[in-house]
Amino acid sequence: MNEAAPTEHVIRMYAAREEIYPREAKGRYATLRWACVWLTQLVFYGLPWLQWNGRQAVLFDLGARKFHVFGLVLWPQDFIYLAALLIICAYGLFLVTAVAGRVWCGFACPQTVYTEVFMWIERKIEGARSARIRLDRQPWSLEKVAKKTAKHLAWGGVALWTGITFVGYFTPVDTLLHSLAAFALGGWEWFWVLFYALATYGNAGWLREQVCKYMCPYARFQSSMFDKDTLIVTYDPLRGEPRGPLGAKAEAGVKGDCIDCSMCVQVCPTGIDIRKGLQYECIGCAACVDACNSVMDKVGLPPGLIRYATENAMDNKWSPRQITARVLRARVLVYTGLLALIVVAFIASLAVRTPLKMDVIRDRGAMGREVEDGMIENVYRLQVMNTSEQAHTFRIAVTGIDTIRLMTAAEVTIGGASTRAVPVQVRVDHGAGKRGSNPIAFELKALDDPALRVEEKAVFIVPK
Repeated sequence: MNEAAPTEHVIRMYAAREEIYPREAKGRYATLRWACVWLTQLVFYGLPWLQWNGRQAVLFDLGARKFHVFGLVLWPQDFIYLAALLIICAYGLFLVTAVAGRVWCGFACPQTVYTEVFMWIERKIEGARSARIRLDRQPWSLEKVAKKTAKHLAWGGVALWTGITFVGYFTPVDTLLHSLAAFALGGWEWFWVLFYALATYGNAGWLREQVCKYMCPYARFQSSMFDKDTLIVTYDPLRGEPRGPLGAKAEAGVKGDCIDCSMCVQVCPTGIDIRKGLQYECIGCAACVDACNSVMDKVGLPPGLIRYATENAMDNKWSPRQITARVLRARVLVYTGLLALIVVAFIASLAVRTPLKMDVIRDRGAMGREVEDGMIENVYRLQVMNTSEQAHTFRIAVTGIDTIRLMTAAEVTIGGASTRAVPVQVRVDHGAGKRGSNPIAFELKALDDPALRVEEKAVFIVPK
C-alpha cells in the first residue's frame, strides 16, 4: 500500500504588504497638520541661509570642532548642553504623549511631514485616490510611464534638496552649493547628501506606513506612557452602533449614527479601521476625525462620532470640561515638574556660562629645573579658548608661591570663537616653596571686561 506524500505547509512569518491609497482629508486637523508641515520645513530649509555676525547662524562645524547657534558658540567641552537638550526633548515627548498620545507622530514627526509632502505631489500628478488605484491596475502605457516618471523625479528633487540642506548644517551652505555645482564635493559630503536623500525618498515615497508600524520604536513602547486619561483618537460605539447604510437603517428603525461609509479607513495613512479600537498602528493624525465629521455634516448628524477623547471619558460619558480637568493628574504633573526644572537649569547654566575656558598643561619633558641665579623654572602650556564672538586681550597672572612670576609676555590676544596655545615660563627664587609639588593658580582676565576671567589650578615642581 502506497503511503500518501507528506503535505508541505508554508508558514509565513509576516503578512505581505497591501498597498494603501489614502484619500485626501479636509478639516481643521488637516489644516493643523499642514501648518506643522509649513512651520517645520520653513525652519529646516531656512535656517542654513540665515546669517549672524557675518557667518551662518546655525552651523555645526565638525572640522573646527565648533557649534554655532546664533550668538552661542559651543565646543566639545560643552557636550553637557547637548545631553541636557536631548533630555529636555525626551521629557517633552513623554509629557506630550501622556497628555495627547501620539500627537507628535501625527503632526510633527519628520516621517509624517515628508510623507504628507510626497502624497501631495502624488495627488497632483496621478490624481485622487480612485485615479491612483486605476492607474496602478491598468497595463503600462505612455501616459502611465509619463506620470510615474514625473512623480519620481519630483520626489527625487525634494529628497535631493533635503539631503543638501541637511549637509548644509555641517558645511557652510554657500560653500556646499558652489562645490556641488563644480562637482568638487568631498567624499563624506557626497555620502551624506546621497544617504539622506535616499532615506527621505525611500521612507516617504515607498515605505511610508511601514516605518511607523515596524521600524519606529516609539510605536512599540508608547503604551507604557498611556493611561485611561490620555487623549487618543476614539470611535464612540455607543453612538455609532449598529452601523449600516443610511437608507437601510432608516427602514429598519436602527439608530446607530455610523453609516459604514468607510471614509475613516480610506483616509487613514496606516490603513487601519479606528472603529476596531485603539491600535498601535494609529499615529493620532485625526484624518479619520475630519473625514467622519464631514460625513456627519452631510447626513445631518452632530460631529464627534470619531473624536479625541480618553478611555475614562468614553466609559463615563464625560463632558469636554471634565476631560480637561483630568489633564492635571499625577503623571502629567511629574513630567511637567521635571521638564520645567531641567529647562530652568539649562537656561540658567547658559546665562551664567563664562565664554572663556583655559586648560593648564605642564611640560612633561622638564618637570622642574634650576636656571641662572639658582631660580627654579617650570614650563606650561595654557590652552585658551575664547568662545565669544569678539576678540579679547587677556592678562595672564600666576599666584600661589612667594616670589612666583611669569618670565614670558603677560598679555595675549585671542580672536573671537577661537583657541590658542600659549607657552609660559614660571620661575620662583631659590628657597621659595617646598621641595616637590606646590599648588599654584593661573588667572586669565580680559583687559576690556574685568568680569571676563577664569582661574585654573596647577602644580609647580621644586626639584629635590
